[in-house]
Amino acid sequence: MERKRKVGIAALVAIAVLFAVGVWVIGTGGLNRVFVPADEPAQTLEDGRFEQLEKGVREAMFYVALPDMAVQCRLCFRNCVIAEGLRGFCRVRENRGGVLYTLVYGLPSAVHIDPIEKEPQYHHWPGTNILAIGTVGCNFVCLHCHNWQLSQASPGDRAVHDFPPEEVIRTAIAEGVPTISFTYNDPIVCFEYLYDVAKLAQENGVRVIWHTNGAINHEPLMAILAYTDAITVDLKGFTDAAYANSAAILQPVLNTLKTIREQGVWLEIVNLMIPTINDNPDDIRHMSRWIVDNLGQDVPLHFSRFFPNFKLTDITPTPIATLERAREIAIEEGIRFSTIGNVPGHKYNSTFCPECDLRLIFRTHFEVVYNKIEGGACPGCGEVIPGLWQ
Repeated sequence: MERKRKVGIAALVAIAVLFAVGVWVIGTGGLNRVFVPADEPAQTLEDGRFEQLEKGVREAMFYVALPDMAVQCRLCFRNCVIAEGLRGFCRVRENRGGVLYTLVYGLPSAVHIDPIEKEPQYHHWPGTNILAIGTVGCNFVCLHCHNWQLSQASPGDRAVHDFPPEEVIRTAIAEGVPTISFTYNDPIVCFEYLYDVAKLAQENGVRVIWHTNGAINHEPLMAILAYTDAITVDLKGFTDAAYANSAAILQPVLNTLKTIREQGVWLEIVNLMIPTINDNPDDIRHMSRWIVDNLGQDVPLHFSRFFPNFKLTDITPTPIATLERAREIAIEEGIRFSTIGNVPGHKYNSTFCPECDLRLIFRTHFEVVYNKIEGGACPGCGEVIPGLWQ
């Protein structure tokens, strides 16, 4: 039985490797002409729903026109070349008459008020809430995705909320929520919506964060960082083999991490640890060492427990001992703040002072029991604790 499970996992990963390599080569080589037909969702829409979805159509940012009415999207690492009438890999950017459009502007399929710890953002206004927003679509295909109902959906597959940027800001202020977060699916694919919300939020004293896979090109990243308070990046692993599980590659994410840090935007990293996919101790050590060498010791690194989901349902949940060993390795390599997530009640779901080991923020899953940080420092020894504190 165990042998069959391993063979099945190997087959899934092998398929993902081929898919990732194929998309990368095609997407950057200018040959990507076969995407989701633009009329596919419309064929299943009920009366009136097509008109509602048309509200989300806006000209996209970061693309170039090509001959024969094709366009090349320059938003993410895939650099999709899209023929007229078709869509990019993410399924939410469509070429209409040689002009690239986003299809999800102001039309999220998920809007919730969540604790900021859920992102996770552990060094950022602990115990406060976020107005969390997500659309359909994604530029990854993670076989383990727990939000696959959104990330792997197309416009028309899910109900939407008419929620333009002005209404997002009004709602956050009315609800007393200090921070807006684009999350659930990857906000890269709804970039124009994120960008306009972030600009308006800054004008109105509302904070903006986003949770991303990080595979965004440099120019759009620089544009949105000017209006971003903090970012959580999913680092899927530290090998291209691990990234094959998401039909993606590692290097664009590393580039993004360095840019975020260089621009001084608060950054936290989460690694969902999946047995047999990205839990090799040597890879964890290399990842931790790279973070220290390139981003510094103070970027929080969260190791999160995997539970079976989407296409990876034959892999057991991550052993807690594996998460604990990963945290030990990170600390050994010089990372000062490392936590364990998706294990409610675990000691290291909390934040500790790296100097005197005082428990500074006591958490139980997403709930903050207490926060002892005073003026950005440990009350026990005075050590400065980097972060965004109220």
